[in-house]
Amino acid sequence: MRKATAAKTTVCVMMACVLGWATVATADDAPSLSTSVSAAFMSKYVWRGQLLNDDFVMQPSVGFGYGNLSASLWGNVDMTDYHDTDWEFTEYDWTVGYADKVPGLDFLNYSVGMIYYHFPSETFSTTEVYAGLGLDMPLSPTVTVYRDIDEADATYVAFSISHSVEKIFELSPEMPVGMTASASIGWGNKAYNDYYWSGLEENALNDLTLSVGFPVVIGGWTVICSRKFGLRLRSTQILWKRPSRRLLFRRVPDRLATARFL
Repeated sequence: MRKATAAKTTVCVMMACVLGWATVATADDAPSLSTSVSAAFMSKYVWRGQLLNDDFVMQPSVGFGYGNLSASLWGNVDMTDYHDTDWEFTEYDWTVGYADKVPGLDFLNYSVGMIYYHFPSETFSTTEVYAGLGLDMPLSPTVTVYRDIDEADATYVAFSISHSVEKIFELSPEMPVGMTASASIGWGNKAYNDYYWSGLEENALNDLTLSVGFPVVIGGWTVICSRKFGLRLRSTQILWKRPSRRLLFRRVPDRLATARFL
């Protein structure tokens, strides 16, 4: 267990580099089949407001999609001895999901799925199911509810907005630079906060995350230089009960490999 004292608002700045590869196979009047492989190198490991590794980690993933169905396997590797687990997998996440538009409401998207978390160094696992709704409008507001149906028996809710601009300037006629920006805020119920934090047995906001990035295509690859700011929203002494959790998983766009700095 790792103890930490949190101020009411704690700011965490993260940097990362993500490399990925994806393919798509299509047929007329048939759903498309896609695969992707990526590896993220990050300077910190933050998950829902918790700074779980204050040193470098590697997070490889592989994803598959068929029509509106998707599946992925994600892992975390500590690159230092921060947890005495240098170059060991400390976590595996399996995710399956389905996403589509709500019938008759083309402006409203929905997603449902399940995430299975396994921590080999702790011989521990738990499962979440999730459901989300998003509006097809400027800023793409989305709300997603995650329900732990295993160990925690708790609920976490995330609200997010995002926006992207295809081109804000050019390095050359063949190299336009775009911009992406997003913000999200997370809330946990009493059971969630009691399970993941000690000393906070109440419904409360957990975290606020802001990010901005600048993608550019170079020789068929997409490179995104970006910065991510994470704010922990709480005012109590905390006890990190879990040394391993996910910072992010982002499906690599079709036929694009990405490098990102957050």
